[in-house]
Amino acid sequence: MNCPKQPLNRAASSRYISVKMKFWISQLIAVSWMTLSIVLSLPWVHDLEKYIPSFVAFAVIAGISYIPGYMNAFMIASLLVDRQPTFKTLAPKEDITIVIACRNEEKGIGETLNQIAKQDHEGKIDVIVVDNGSIDRTAEVAKELGKQLGLDILVVEETRAGKHHALNRALPLVMTRYVVTLDADTLLHPQAIRYIVARMLSAPADVSAVAGAVLVRNSRDNFLSKIQEWDYFLGIASIKRLQGLYQGTLVAQGAFSLYETDAIRNIGGWPDAIGEDIVLTWRLLGTNQRVFFEPLAVAFTDVPTTFKHFFRQRSRWARGMIEALKVIKPWQQPIMFARFLTGYNLLMPYLDFVYTFCWLPGLVAAFFGHYWIVGPITLLVLPLALLQNMILYRYQKYVFRTLDLKIRRNRWGFVAFVLCYQMIMSPVSVCGYFQECLKLGRVWK
Repeated sequence: MNCPKQPLNRAASSRYISVKMKFWISQLIAVSWMTLSIVLSLPWVHDLEKYIPSFVAFAVIAGISYIPGYMNAFMIASLLVDRQPTFKTLAPKEDITIVIACRNEEKGIGETLNQIAKQDHEGKIDVIVVDNGSIDRTAEVAKELGKQLGLDILVVEETRAGKHHALNRALPLVMTRYVVTLDADTLLHPQAIRYIVARMLSAPADVSAVAGAVLVRNSRDNFLSKIQEWDYFLGIASIKRLQGLYQGTLVAQGAFSLYETDAIRNIGGWPDAIGEDIVLTWRLLGTNQRVFFEPLAVAFTDVPTTFKHFFRQRSRWARGMIEALKVIKPWQQPIMFARFLTGYNLLMPYLDFVYTFCWLPGLVAAFFGHYWIVGPITLLVLPLALLQNMILYRYQKYVFRTLDLKIRRNRWGFVAFVLCYQMIMSPVSVCGYFQECLKLGRVWK
């Protein structure tokens, strides 16, 4: 097999900087930027104090400008010093098992299995399809197509509703050292399994999971999917890269990730949570293990094309984050980087609340000439966001070129993503926080 020569692994040719040193360099840059923002914004704070108490004014501006600016600066600095560790092998022969939990996926399961059959991984691939109470022919179609494609496939049933039940039904049946979870509507790039296994085999012994890179395949459906294409391509990818650099990827997403089978068994399998993959990952981190990210292990998924389904998905993600914070507090994480990264999430509800209930009304007021909340200083965040996206875009171009993929033209989707996406995301996330606090019923789809 013709394997590429160490793509994206430029660490050997550059001066080595330890992960800890990268962390502190990035912190210095981020704190410096935030300090500059505070100094420049003092007149803005004083003006706002005329209408609301001083500590409230500072808290509002901190949520709108200081903290987001710090986060963006830290991310940019981290991305600039990031270098993917070299692979020890690009042709792994490790046998693996792919688990697909599905419900009513008769129409889509065939395409997913077909992409598994196209993998260039040299090791044996077992497939376990768990039918989670389907009322269509999902199980029958999976069996028939598995035979046609020559896959070593096992189809089992799990009558208890819930993805965690389906995944845990498969766990005792996994006979390989590593297990991959894959959503039934997610298509693997032909090299995806090889790269994600190669990253695991090249990682230190305390790495128990590797998250793959999930991108959008149905971006041409409508404008909502076009915007989400950039979120996955730049937003989520940048966060994954940042977390991967500090060896604490916070979500080894169930859509496509590889785990050490025994590591999952040792923590009791997948938890009963609406964000079962988030809680699982945090539990792994909490046992002094690390989680990596592999940008070359690419899979493509369908994103919601209606606001109703988009709302359910993203509010579910927000609830999953709160569930994880309840299970393992950031200060309980044994690894410093994991403490810092999970600590980020403590701030997210605050930032989303400020954005929803202060920034959005402030934006409306600014259109009428009242710059009480949204003022010129808020524009300091915009160049940082653009710089971050530019850095990630160049990096993602390299990933796509390595995998012989092309980036779709989607300019208006990008403009909407940069200028408007947060206006949708923060209110949806706030709704998710309320749902979790009120313990409302869970809706997966």
